[in-house]
Amino acid sequence: MEIIHLLMDIVVPPMVLIYMIVVLPPYLVCKCVITIIRMFTMEDLTGKVVLITGASSGIGEHLAYEYARKGALLALVARREKRLEEVAEKARQFGSPGAIIVCADVSKSNDCKRFVEETVNHFGRLDHLVSNAGIVSGFYFEDSTDITNTNSLMNVNFWGSVYSTQFALPHLKKSKGKILVIGSASAWLYGPYISIYSASKAALENFYQTLRVELGSSVKITIASPGFIDSEITQGKHIAVDGTVQVDKEKIEAMIGIIPVKSVRECARNIVNGVCREDRCVTDPWWCCYLYVCKFFIPEVVEWLGRTLFVIVPNTTTMDPSGQNDIFDTNRIKKFPRLHE
Repeated sequence: MEIIHLLMDIVVPPMVLIYMIVVLPPYLVCKCVITIIRMFTMEDLTGKVVLITGASSGIGEHLAYEYARKGALLALVARREKRLEEVAEKARQFGSPGAIIVCADVSKSNDCKRFVEETVNHFGRLDHLVSNAGIVSGFYFEDSTDITNTNSLMNVNFWGSVYSTQFALPHLKKSKGKILVIGSASAWLYGPYISIYSASKAALENFYQTLRVELGSSVKITIASPGFIDSEITQGKHIAVDGTVQVDKEKIEAMIGIIPVKSVRECARNIVNGVCREDRCVTDPWWCCYLYVCKFFIPEVVEWLGRTLFVIVPNTTTMDPSGQNDIFDTNRIKKFPRLHE
């Protein structure tokens, strides 16, 4: 067995090199041509049934509007009934021929089964599942006294998508539908304060990459990886258990630092267009793709920059004489609240 592995160590590297030289260029050209063709043959969403979780705000809300503009029927899922009603009404004004709302918690398997069944019972089919619901919590890992407090984050971000997909999959296979999962650039671009959040998004991406292999072409999967988007998270709004919205803007500003925030409407439009083109992955803003390349080739440099910009500099920034205006004060960003996407 060791001899086989030794032979593989010798044979595989030159084979990969030959592939890179001979096969990769025509493959990339072919892929580019297919992408251009798909831009002119995008899926017509008129009358298609789209189920969106986490649709009460942020990316989920604006995904609903983009699908509505393309004539899709909508099933909107979230915890806040009043906000869902407002989004549904606005979606109808944008052109959706029908929109229903379902109040549910994606971290509960029974709720996921219920909102899928209600969607299919109402519209008779399901064409797109948009797995968007998610929360974020940030802290220095070494400062955590009880890491089990973050269980809800994995329950929502990971299991909420898995449950939804499990119950929606039979209907999606019938309609040869699509799954859109809203991941995060933090799944592969690691930063401080969000270790558990990043892990949940990495698990999400790995799950759907694996599911893509299992399903083949029966259900197409698009994984979106947004960067910092103008939503309730980046606005510093904390969704309390009772549904009220509280603002903690300074802590979110400290987390974002100098990174520019992308328009949520533009991000949603790019994502929906990517789904209609059957893109495997959509990264927005586009420049984040180059950070992925940098992480692959020079990981030490990327890690050093991340630590310098978000750990060392914040710790050494001098506050103003009043002691009130330094948004990089580490006492403010070690533990910022649970937020809702």
